[in-house]
Amino acid sequence: MTERMLKNRIEKLDAIAAQQKALEEQAEKIRNEIKADMEEKGVDEISAFGRIARWKEVISNRLDSKALKAALPDVYSQYTKQSSSRRFTVA
Repeated sequence: MTERMLKNRIEKLDAIAAQQKALEEQAEKIRNEIKADMEEKGVDEISAFGRIARWKEVISNRLDSKALKAALPDVYSQYTKQSSSRRFTVA
């Protein structure tokens, strides 16, 4: 790929990222409007035209790895698994 081609691709990527950000901001605004309506009505589920919006509390249990490492470092190291990945960035 030539430098000019790379420049064009990066510029296109920047433009798409800007559009994506704008669309996500619009979507988040709409989500917040729906949640505000649900909160005002005191419901955690509403429906219209066959579509359902739910805003319910979800409880999950997660391992506090920092606390485990501090309290039982041997156990922590015994069950720690290293992973590797590659990150693509454009600066």
